[in-house]
Amino acid sequence: MNTTTADVIREYGPFAGAEAVHGVSFDGRHVWAAVGAELLAIDPESGRTVQSLAVPGDAGTAFDGTHLYQIAEARIDRIDPRTGEVLGSIPAPGGGADSGMAWAEGSLWVGQYRDRRIHQIDPADGRVLRTIESDRFVTGVTWVDGQLWHGTDDGERSDIRRVDPISGEVLERLQMPDGMHVSGLESDGDGVFYAGGGRSGKLRAVRRPRD
Repeated sequence: MNTTTADVIREYGPFAGAEAVHGVSFDGRHVWAAVGAELLAIDPESGRTVQSLAVPGDAGTAFDGTHLYQIAEARIDRIDPRTGEVLGSIPAPGGGADSGMAWAEGSLWVGQYRDRRIHQIDPADGRVLRTIESDRFVTGVTWVDGQLWHGTDDGERSDIRRVDPISGEVLERLQMPDGMHVSGLESDGDGVFYAGGGRSGKLRAVRRPRD
């Protein structure tokens, strides 16, 4: 397993009125951050907030190419990103103990923080299709180039790790600098991870290593 120090290339925020950064997603143009009472769309070039949706979000955020998905307590809401309208909801697998979330392969992938798991779920009804075990508390979750990555946090140290999507074996670790925690996590589909900074209220861009 290759372990390196995470290369933090930019910080955004903290954002006005944000209690913390929970979920993080990327729609191809903007980074979305769930900050408690709102979902913020952030321009990654300027760092400006270009849109806000008044929808609750206390954990993971995902984007399927058309809709946003947001964990709010014990449910996952499907949201129109233009208007903020909630188009439907399904139960969250952790019943309120959920963390990160990602969209890949037609499924939602939902982290379970203290249970140290990632569930693949059916976005239509919330049914659990598969479960991957971790050996650390799971925060953000993302897929990129067929690779599954997730954030961890034990209260003191955080890392971003690539794991085998079948066995959960850790294949690579990016150790975050001291004091930098990972809440939400999303890839831009290229060379950058966006990592929520929890109660720091910050969002960080982390360079993704290339094979």
